Amino acid sequence: MALVLENVSKLYGDTVALDRTSFALNCGIYGLLGPNGAGKTTLMRIMTDLLAPSTGRVLLDGQDISALGGEFRKRLGYLPQDFGVYPNFTAEQFLLYIGRLKGLSKFEAKRQTDELLHLVGLEKKQRKKLGSFSGGERQRVGIVQALLGDPDVLILDEPTAGLDPEERIRFRGILSGLSQQRLVLLSTHIVSDLEAVANEIILLKNGVVLKRETPFELLRTLEGAVWTVRVPAGEEAVLTGAYLCSNVMHRDGKSVLRLISGRKPHPDAAPVTPNMEDMYLKYLGKQEI
Repeated sequence: MALVLENVSKLYGDTVALDRTSFALNCGIYGLLGPNGAGKTTLMRIMTDLLAPSTGRVLLDGQDISALGGEFRKRLGYLPQDFGVYPNFTAEQFLLYIGRLKGLSKFEAKRQTDELLHLVGLEKKQRKKLGSFSGGERQRVGIVQALLGDPDVLILDEPTAGLDPEERIRFRGILSGLSQQRLVLLSTHIVSDLEAVANEIILLKNGVVLKRETPFELLRTLEGAVWTVRVPAGEEAVLTGAYLCSNVMHRDGKSVLRLISGRKPHPDAAPVTPNMEDMYLKYLGKQEI
């Protein structure tokens, strides 16, 4: 299975949201990472055939998804960033309704609903109205509706928003199990989630793909470029103005800074192991180094 973008651009008037984007995805988990306004949601809406590109096309196994129409949607699971529910429906009623919209038989919709609610730990709340659910519980219902129909392609926009750390760990385990025979594209601002599950990460900024690498390869590009230094508080502003700073702590009247620089930023600076937040700041931050 292959999902291919060929020279995809999207313009809103004079604003370029996506600029000649091309890549191919196969089975596995791909992380989509970028700042607000980078074009992530536009890209995902085009990949789900909810938004037409200004130029280019998206192909699934060599066929244009816009021509496939309903056949493509049967193979797709999608969780939008702003996922809404019917508050007066129970979780079970809502998911049975979505299952039927996806073409499942009544029996199969019920079987999958029960199985997936158990998978996300909501089996005891399936007859509770969605209006009484917490934000994290509603998000788990959103994950279930995306999984209904056993889709080949899963596109998930901020799926871990509102989930507590335990729920996020559970979700990462679910994704890892699902990705063996599926293509999963996952967009999130929680970079540690991508480090834990993504086979590759796509970095998107200003509508342009900057890099597409494994988490290991992205972190390797920062080796020898991340430093920590403890300085008097009065020196903090000078250093953070001159270098990218991924963390600041204040202890006993001094500042402990984590700086990103291709050269030693201070005589007392010591090199440290890069993490994903350092990587995000280097490639997607507002400053350049």
